[in-house]
Amino acid sequence: MLELNNIRAGYGKRQILNGVSLTVPKGKLVTVIGPNGSGKSTFFKSAAGIIPILSGEILIDGTKAADLSRSETAKKIAYLAQGKSVPDMTVFQLVLHGRFPHLSYPRRYTEKDKRLAIAALEKTGLAERAEIPLSSLSGGMRQNAYIAMALAQDTDYILLDEPTTYLDISHQLSLMKNLRELAKEGKGVAAVLHDLPLAFTFSDIIAVLSGGEITACGEPLKICKSGIISEVFGTKLNYSEAESCYYYKY
Repeated sequence: MLELNNIRAGYGKRQILNGVSLTVPKGKLVTVIGPNGSGKSTFFKSAAGIIPILSGEILIDGTKAADLSRSETAKKIAYLAQGKSVPDMTVFQLVLHGRFPHLSYPRRYTEKDKRLAIAALEKTGLAERAEIPLSSLSGGMRQNAYIAMALAQDTDYILLDEPTTYLDISHQLSLMKNLRELAKEGKGVAAVLHDLPLAFTFSDIIAVLSGGEITACGEPLKICKSGIISEVFGTKLNYSEAESCYYYKY
């Protein structure tokens, strides 16, 4: 499992996270929700080793992340940031980039790398679009391409920062179903989401981050009934047992 224990992190002298702890088990989809500016992106960047932590400890399957190189960490954790650029390359070339942490000198892709990239494309429904420019894909398809790149990276853990942003509802649902499937296959998946009904419907665990601290963490229904959503977001989230879905109450 991926364990983040009492993490404090920030930028320069500005501390954003104030002792945050969270566990991402293999086989589970964990969603982090919270108001804008609460530290969600900072938390994920810290977990992936993108920014250094000020204090605390990160354990990847029992090994201290501090003892691992960036390349070794990238073999364990795939991180997809929000607001990604659109490089001038084909879909297949992008997905193949996921294999970069595994390359040794002289950094040439092997047949195994290519097979894993093709398998990732097939899993995300992009095999027939492998040789077209990434820029020609719709926003939803492009997001799938980045997920395929993460799959090709062949890590045990995948962290996604706001993966549903700019996607229509159909692509949002498709993406969340894919993430659930990845968790069922044994990967530890964690995502930052702003759409609360979507987060509560698909997640195994919900963590509420507010003011740089985890204010609640647990199964979706428990969090929904706790009242923390009203406290943090100023809105009411209800659960319909008949329809097995979460929705806002106005």
